[in-house]
Amino acid sequence: MMAVMCETFRVTLLPGGESFAAPANQTLLLAGLAAGVAFPWSCRNGSCRSCLAKLVEGRIEHRIPWPGLSAEEKADGFILPCVAEPRSDVTLAWA
Repeated sequence: MMAVMCETFRVTLLPGGESFAAPANQTLLLAGLAAGVAFPWSCRNGSCRSCLAKLVEGRIEHRIPWPGLSAEEKADGFILPCVAEPRSDVTLAWA
């Protein structure tokens, strides 16, 4: 049986333009930390909101159905990288 390769996407951070690779099956937070990015974080489960960021471009999927975001924040494009996996190349801006 052949192993299935996991797709990897490019994550770009604004305003500085720093970027790193993020596998589709790993959260943006963990991929960023593995790449040496100084992401703000605390809980890693979507409740503390330390990593709150704005999704400027691209698509993500949250691992949990309703992370610690208000309906207004979700509508405005805010995500929690600790529970978000990339589904395309992504550009994030710190909140």
